[in-house]
Amino acid sequence: QVQVVESGGGLVQPGGSLTLSCAASGSIFNMYLMGWYRQAPGKQREFVATITANGGTTYADSVKGRFTISRGNAKNTVYLQMNSLQPEDTAVYYCIADRGTTYWGEGTQVTVQS
Repeated sequence: QVQVVESGGGLVQPGGSLTLSCAASGSIFNMYLMGWYRQAPGKQREFVATITANGGTTYADSVKGRFTISRGNAKNTVYLQMNSLQPEDTAVYYCIADRGTTYWGEGTQVTVQS
């Protein structure tokens, strides 16, 4: 059974930075795709960024130029470097790992406020 666990959320001031980490365990295979979604209070869950096994990346327009997704050296790990954070980035951030089936983590809270 694949388990996806996020870490690194917290409280940050506007303009600050945070790095989220995610690890998918329980599979001997590399995930085809890993990435991040987020859900703000009262809003639908939305796409943030993904990275393929070959390193191809896709970003939501709202985070382009500010967020960077990358694969870790350890198998099935991914990071999200978030810079120039704004209050509208406040959300629960969820990691996904996909190998035909999409596995979700339970989320980590990111709060941006002064």
